[in-house]
Amino acid sequence: MQKQKRILICPLDWGLGHATRCIPIIRLLLKKNAEVLIAADTGPLALLKQEFPQLTFIQLKGYNIQYPKSGSMKMKMLLSIPKIVNGIKEEHAQLDKIIDEYKIDIVISDNRYGCWNKKVKSIFITHQLMIKAPIGESLLHKRVLKYVDNYDECWVPDVAESNNLSGDLAHKYPLPKNTFFVGVLSRLDSSASVGMTNKVGKTNKQDFSASLEMTNVMAIISGPEPQRSIFEELVIEQLKQTDLKALVVCGKASEEKTETIKNIKIVSHLKSNEMLTAIQNTDIILSRSGYSTVMDLASLGKKAIFIPTPGQTEQEYLAERFMENGIAYSQTQSSFDLKIALEKSKNYKGFEVIKLDNSLEKKIDTLL
Repeated sequence: MQKQKRILICPLDWGLGHATRCIPIIRLLLKKNAEVLIAADTGPLALLKQEFPQLTFIQLKGYNIQYPKSGSMKMKMLLSIPKIVNGIKEEHAQLDKIIDEYKIDIVISDNRYGCWNKKVKSIFITHQLMIKAPIGESLLHKRVLKYVDNYDECWVPDVAESNNLSGDLAHKYPLPKNTFFVGVLSRLDSSASVGMTNKVGKTNKQDFSASLEMTNVMAIISGPEPQRSIFEELVIEQLKQTDLKALVVCGKASEEKTETIKNIKIVSHLKSNEMLTAIQNTDIILSRSGYSTVMDLASLGKKAIFIPTPGQTEQEYLAERFMENGIAYSQTQSSFDLKIALEKSKNYKGFEVIKLDNSLEKKIDTLL
């Protein structure tokens, strides 16, 4: 009988997207009888604990990068480079100890550049083989490739065809030889079993999703502070000036809070089954243009309005790309006007459904 593989999942701590797109990977690994452990920090740690309470969790220190409240995001990121490089070195050293202590066979890192080790098979997940930047883009690309070269394989959550979602981020330059497209990764696959079971066999699926009513607008708030809070306050303030029935999901996985202000229901976080129901029950999504959110919306064929995080070049690029392609209207945060955005969005077609294929399952079968 083949030995059960022990696999460590390590998502980046910048927002929740890296953790949410690991959920379909974890589900498949569990389905195929692998033993899964999760090494994460802050929000991603809290989110994955809610989704998979039966698993073993290890705190792996994140980079804890703060976005500026005002001023230049690009300058902030430039000044943060030493902190990020140091974080990569620290996680690499910590991972070495975790592998020995927990007898890990395979490491799957979602955008954590230091989570590789030559003692085990190491997989890197990214949609950003090319990082958008005002200057030095080719140098950044070479730096990313050097990190990717440390891994046995690089998995890109996208399709190789022309109807891809990531555009330049994964398709502009020739790919490293160890790179594979594994299809769109979304935790909101309605055919997946979202009601996971814990160690004593009880379901964790709650009845809250049944109480989620039809809404005109669903706002998904996400990303690092303080911009997450700024966006939340901006959205709620403008929703209060309308009669629209709205749901605001605040992207705070470590909290459990629900309140109603006028026509707006505000929740701190939704589990996958609840998020799926809420998105299916709304006319339009208002959100950042983070790539994991894009994959979720594409998997469900939804309409969206994107407000990219100020100075976040990846989100700005994606928002502009989908606007140019007639898929989703977007505004900058500084010029955000909900009424104008809703009116303009009528001229945009929304995402066509990109069906989730078996590319990921094939890679996992090979891995195991």
